[in-house]
Parts: sequence; C-alpha cells; structure tokens
Amino acid sequence: MPADSFDAIIIGAGQAGTPLSYALAAAGRRVAFIESDSLGGSCINYGCAPTKALLASAQRAHDVRTAGELGIKTAKPEVDFAAVIERMHTLRQNSRDSLHRKITEDRDGITLIRGRAQFTAPHSLRVALVGGGEQQLTAPLIFINTGTSAAVPDIEGLADSGYLTSDSLLLGLKEQPAHLLILGGSYIGVEFSQMFRRLGTRVTVIDSKPRLMAREDPDVSHPLEECLTEAGVELVLSAETRRVSRAADGTITLTVTTTDGERRLRGSHLLVAVGRVPNTKDLGLEHTGIALDKKGYIEVNEHLQTGTRGVYALGDVKGGPQFTHISYDDYRVVRDALLHGSKRTTENRPLPYVVFTEPQLGRIGLSKNQAKEKGIAYRVSRLPARTIGRAVQTGETEGFVEVLVGEDDRLLGAAVFCEQGGEIMTMFQLAMAGKLRYQELEDMILAHPTWAEVLNNAFQRLKPGE
Repeated sequence: MPADSFDAIIIGAGQAGTPLSYALAAAGRRVAFIESDSLGGSCINYGCAPTKALLASAQRAHDVRTAGELGIKTAKPEVDFAAVIERMHTLRQNSRDSLHRKITEDRDGITLIRGRAQFTAPHSLRVALVGGGEQQLTAPLIFINTGTSAAVPDIEGLADSGYLTSDSLLLGLKEQPAHLLILGGSYIGVEFSQMFRRLGTRVTVIDSKPRLMAREDPDVSHPLEECLTEAGVELVLSAETRRVSRAADGTITLTVTTTDGERRLRGSHLLVAVGRVPNTKDLGLEHTGIALDKKGYIEVNEHLQTGTRGVYALGDVKGGPQFTHISYDDYRVVRDALLHGSKRTTENRPLPYVVFTEPQLGRIGLSKNQAKEKGIAYRVSRLPARTIGRAVQTGETEGFVEVLVGEDDRLLGAAVFCEQGGEIMTMFQLAMAGKLRYQELEDMILAHPTWAEVLNNAFQRLKPGE
C-alpha cells in the first residue's frame, strides 16, 4: 500500500498538537492530524474543563450552605448530581464540537485522521483507522503529542474492584458516590476530595506519605490538610494499601497498614489518583531512534527534538511538569523555531500552577525547600489572609500569602493559599518577569479595596529564611 505524503504529521489532538496544526496549516504546510479518541486531549476531556465545571457546582453549593455567615438565610442546598454531571458533559461536548469545526471546516490544509498511529520507520506511520482498515503516512516532520494515562498501582485485588481513575470518573460516572475512597493525596486527589465533599459525598483520602502534596513545603501542605479536615474529609496518611476487595453489594474495602496498625476502609467507590504514565507503549518507537527515560517518557532536548531528526515530542508525553499551559508553551517553542526562526527553548521557563481547592493554592518560582537545596539565600514574608482587607470584607479569611525575596530584593517565588490564590500568584509572576524589586510593589498605587493590594502588603513581615 503506497504511503500518503504530508509536510507534517501530528499524533494527538492535545493542547500542543491542536494549535500547532493550525499554525503549520496557516503557513502553507499540508498537515495530517491523527487522533484515536476525542479531540482536545486531557484538558478538555478529563482534565481542566470538566473538573472546573464540577468545581463550579461544588463551590455554588458551598456558597449557599454558608450564606448564613454573611447574614443571608437560605434553605439547605439540594444537589441534583445528575444535573451537575449533565452540565459538565454538555460543556465538554461543546468544546469538542468547536474543535472539530475549527479543524475540519475552518482550516485549510489539515487532514483529520481518526485512528491509532504506529511508527514503521523514523518518518513513516501506519494508522489503524477507527472505522476499520489502515492508512500509511509519511512526512519529514512528525510531532508526538499523545499525552498520558492514569497510573494504576500493582495492588492485590485492585484490578477486579471496579475502581475509577480521574479519566473514567469524568467520562462515565452517573451516580453520586455515597462514600468515595481516594487513593492518592497529590493534586488530583486533593481537588476531587473537596469537590465531592461539597457535593454531599463522604470522602476518605489515603496516601502512603505522611502529608498531602508532599512536594510542597510542610507549612504549605499542612494548612490545606486542615482545610480539608474541617470540611469533613477524612485523611489516612502514612498508609500502605495492601489489598482491595469488592463485596457482592458493591462495597469496596481497602486494607491498609498505618502507623497505628492495620485498618479496613470501606466505601461505595474507589478513585485511584496516584499519578500518570506516558502513552508511548504502542507507538512503535523501536522502529525509530527515539529514546525513552526509565519511566517511559520520550527524551527530548531543550528544543523538544527527539533523537530522530525531524521528530519532536510535545506536552505530557515528554515528561516534566504536566500542565496544560506547559503543553501550550511547547507548541509555541516549536512553532517559533520552525516558522519564525526563534531561538526560544524550554530552559528556565517559569512554572506557574494552581491547585483548585477553596482556597486556591497558587505557586510560582522557588519554594523554601527548593531555595535551600539550591543554596540560594532568601528572605521570606508570610501574610495571613485574615489581615487582608478584602478577605475580611468577603469573609474569605482562610490561608496565607508567602513570598520569597532574594538578596537583590527581587522575587524568587510565591505560594498563595487564599481566595483568588491563582490570580494573586499571577501578579507575582508578572513582577518576577519584569524583574521588579519588592519595594516597587509596596509603593505601587492599587485600587482599594481589591485582592491586588496584597502586592502592597505581602512584604511587611520580611525576615531571613531559615
């Protein structure tokens, strides 16, 4: 079967591959765009978009439930879980449909191929088509944007338990869990725990580490633990899960070993949220010069080039921070190199991220632990949210704002755990990008009363780091 020739082939319609297809087509390149599943990648299908839709419903229920604190008398909210899920599905499908129109109707030069791609040679692919049959493709430029899947640990009985991952939960859950067991206390587990608790589900989080989100500084993760505990989320930490079983009535039991001995935790549903693994297993990479690291991620250089000339890897499949905005910046690095002669690379780019709990945790730059590990001298200021005027007025006084300042008075990093934490963090990121000294932020005239005034006040407790 003769191969169809293109200028470029993109494998995976995620947040790097999709805009890259637009840019290459607009530049006159003939692009084959391959996707075996739904368009949009993890962000649209089981990441940012659906989780934030559910979080919005959970937040609204919480606002009604706590309205009395602001003098508003309301009845106890009744959560229509089916309607919550239906709204999420509708928003997601709208995004998928919009992407399909842009690719197939609004863009010349893009050929959308629904199927699963495998390399047969460094620049040749065989695609097993969704509707049956196969297609051979070749191109001098190939971009791998296949993303990741939920990791599933090797635990006795887990495979037969009917467990959920964040992917399958968001794609197929129809009934509200009575008691959701969450295995994993990192970002996904934390967000889902508060979200489902606010929707009326009993929640237990189990993690092998002694604290949630162990990559964060302890004085960042502990306040979040307190926030979840106060909301009614049960935390079982320093716990090794030994076995999982499912009874005839559907009850799931986790047998865990803790510092206090063995425990049996029972729930109606089990969410496994222990990380992600790269989608590289069935790509046929053995027919190329592409190398994988020990975890199976594709190895690339700072230009996102693999070991095979003309083949790139973008997004989560290449390893490193797994965030939509990083994937999108991967696209910009490649776009600018190929189409604009830019020398931009992935080195030293900022890594902002937000944990969408309530309050939000926004993070940018160095943490205290990271500064210590790098031997970077710093000063730190920690401002309790209860001292922020806007927080007092709105009743959102939980949390803190913490900033690290270097010897040159410029910001090294920030952790913002309070209402609007992600937005406030972004302002610190802009200050870092502009290389502003903290005194310039203190003296800036900002509208009152706003959350932005944190920039004026965040440094008032500045002291040497430990």
